[in-house]
Parts: sequence; C-alpha cells; structure tokens
Amino acid sequence: MHHKPAKPEATHNAEALPDADQSGQAPDTAAPPAPTPDPEVMPSLEEMLKAAELKAAEHHDAWLRAKAETENVRRRAQEDIGKAGKFAVEKFSGELLAVKDSLEAALSNENQSAEHLKAGVEVTLKQLIAAFEKSGLVEINPLGEKFDPHQHQAISQIEAPDDSTEANTVLSVLQKGYALHARVIRPALVVVSRAKVAPTA
Repeated sequence: MHHKPAKPEATHNAEALPDADQSGQAPDTAAPPAPTPDPEVMPSLEEMLKAAELKAAEHHDAWLRAKAETENVRRRAQEDIGKAGKFAVEKFSGELLAVKDSLEAALSNENQSAEHLKAGVEVTLKQLIAAFEKSGLVEINPLGEKFDPHQHQAISQIEAPDDSTEANTVLSVLQKGYALHARVIRPALVVVSRAKVAPTA
C-alpha cells in the first residue's frame, strides 16, 4: 500500500510579502505627484525679463542722476573758489583806493609846505599799513634778530662791531620783507655779522 507523500506546508515569510489591504492589493508607496503650477500665477520668462530690464533702467537712471549731481557739486566748488579769489582781490583793492586818494590829494596841492607834505605822507603810509594788516600782509623787519634763511636773504656779511654781537645777527635791513598769512612772499634783504677773527700772534 503506497502512501502519498505529504504536501509540505507552505511557509511564507510574513515580512517578505507586503501587507495587503482589505481589497487584497498591496498599498501604493510611490510619492504623490508634484502639483502642476498654475500658469496664471507663475510669471512667464518674458515677464521676468521685462521686470529685470525695468530694474536695470531704474539703476541706470539713478547712476546718471548721481553723476550729474557730482558734476554740479564739482563745478559749483570751482566757481566758489574762483569767486573767493576775486573777492579777496576786490577787498584789498578797496582798501588801496583810500591810499590812492590821499596820494592824489597831496600832489594836487602845489602850495603846501614840506611839513604838511610830510604829515600827509605819514597819514597815507598808515592807511597802507592798515590795508596790509587787514589782508594778512605782515612786514618782516629783522634788525638785531638772528639770521633766518627762510625769511631773510643775506646780501653781505661783515665782522661784528663788538664782542656782544653774536655771529649771524642781522646788522642792517636793506629792504624789508613781507609775508602773506605766514607765507613769505618777499624775503628781507639783510647784512649779517660774522665771527671776529682772532688776531695772529
């Protein structure tokens, strides 16, 4: 009597097979599809290009305005400098007009005495000195001072007249110098002393 071999029990790996839902189908694990962009909401490439061109035009206009303003500021500064120089000369010229008037008045009087003429010249000189001071023009008269090559020009050098006079001392001023706002515009022409030479035995 033959026996039929027993059918082996089907062994299924529960983990190997996906769980089936109630309908007996495996669940769908794929990612959901991306939403389709709404063409009415998303700007087109042409619109984006137009917006970029408008922005570039705005920046270019702003640059042109800034450049024009810079040029205007530079031009106004140059005009102000020119006007300042002209105004300074005009002010000094106005101060000199009184000096010219005094000189002409002195020359027009032919019958005045030498004393009156001298007094008139002294008044005119005071007017001129006042005009110089208002304009920052200062006289350099270094008699008895130490020689300064930045303000003085030595014409000659002679031996000191006495032992108390140091070498390189201004002994006489041949022509006064002048400085405009501490800047020398004409050095004083001077004679300076040199050290005495000891007599030879």
